[in-house]
Amino acid sequence: MTYFFQYLIYFYATGLVLFYLLLMVMSYINTVRYRHRYAQHEEDYLKKFPQEAPGISIVAPAYNEEVIIEDSVRSLLNLDYPKFEVVIVNDGSKDKTLDLMIEKFELKEVPYYYVYKVYCKNVKRILKSTNPEFSKLVVVDKENGGTKADAMNAGVNVAAYDYFINTDIDCILAPDTLTKVILPVLSSEEHVIAVGATMRMVNGCEIKNGKIERVRPPSDFIPLFQEVEYLRSYLVAKMGLSLANVIPNVSGGFGLFDKNVVINSGGFDSASHAEDMDMTVRMIAYMRENKRKYRIVQCPYTCCWTEGPPSLRVLNRQRTRWGRGMLQFIIDHRKFLFNPKYGRLGFVVMPYILLFEFLAPIIEICGLVFLLSLVITDKVNYDTFWLMLSYAYLVGLSVSILTVSVDLLLKKWYKNFSEYAKIVFVSAFEAVLYHPLVVVFTLRGYIQYIVKKDFKWGKMTRKGFSPNSKAKTI
Repeated sequence: MTYFFQYLIYFYATGLVLFYLLLMVMSYINTVRYRHRYAQHEEDYLKKFPQEAPGISIVAPAYNEEVIIEDSVRSLLNLDYPKFEVVIVNDGSKDKTLDLMIEKFELKEVPYYYVYKVYCKNVKRILKSTNPEFSKLVVVDKENGGTKADAMNAGVNVAAYDYFINTDIDCILAPDTLTKVILPVLSSEEHVIAVGATMRMVNGCEIKNGKIERVRPPSDFIPLFQEVEYLRSYLVAKMGLSLANVIPNVSGGFGLFDKNVVINSGGFDSASHAEDMDMTVRMIAYMRENKRKYRIVQCPYTCCWTEGPPSLRVLNRQRTRWGRGMLQFIIDHRKFLFNPKYGRLGFVVMPYILLFEFLAPIIEICGLVFLLSLVITDKVNYDTFWLMLSYAYLVGLSVSILTVSVDLLLKKWYKNFSEYAKIVFVSAFEAVLYHPLVVVFTLRGYIQYIVKKDFKWGKMTRKGFSPNSKAKTI
């Protein structure tokens, strides 16, 4: 049994390393191809001929967001794109979120025949601005649904355009975001049902009037580690998977979706704690069941900055919730696994999620326990042990260095070498200081789901974008 487990861990680790090496190559190929295919010329075309630009609705749920709501809305309204609207869903906020929007954006209730194309909690009223400067703003005031998915459905029901952005209210988007994510839709011969993009931490950036004046890596350790993790996830994993059209999810923090496909797939699942992955997979299943070709594209450019967990406590809440969502997702969608009816979804996407997303924390903790037992019984071959450990560590570090290189290839966001060196330096300690915490928090989420404990979404501390903002827990 001991040898069996040793070989199991060995082959799993080897498979994971080889898979990431393959993703690194695929990611680089896809990034270079993307960079040359969608140049500035294509972006300028939509500005010169605005009638050719499809309309896009930006849907952002808000619950008790008084600290950041004004800056966030102004940021979304200032995007550089010919035709878009901003739909803010006030999900039963108990603070001054709605009052601030009414005051700052001169909102008034308007008569509106609300159609429930997908399910959500009761919508009380629709508000629009009396000031032409904010004519693109629509506010949906509804009863609290308990999850972001319910609020997203309320926004999808009122969205005027065929494509919508799913984002969080604590996110700031780059001015050219909408152009960058719509270009793959316009140029693809196949039906593009969703587009993702790179996200990074807004912690540490200089914000003025809802715009990022200066991009800096976070100064606090937790958001800094998450910056490294996010960049690796988007620029290596998702860019590599995008080349083979097997992206498992478009992030709930930012993504472009085809509204009609979302509605026909049943909308976001209000009971799901992994609504982004759940929605992505159900959209793929819908396209497969109707024998329609599709693509899900990953844009390598940084389009979205989000506020990362400022403390270990908030990181715990975030990853525990993600862990609950992951186990819930695996159980709810097990029918897709190795199901030939669903093609790549059944034989690539679902096995990838099961092996490298869901089982990874379980195998890691079992491997650690097994290693400790070998140490106690003095059965460790330390020469081999240190060799394997160094090999795995250096592969991980190489992936992080490649990630930084790809980021530099796309655009130099940080202004000096020391800031990039900071990212590389932190990535050298991620496996030791940060990743073990993520594993423990994720497993805690699995256990909570199994024992049906604490299914609340958890609180998030907002520091706000202004230097004078006071932190608030929601």
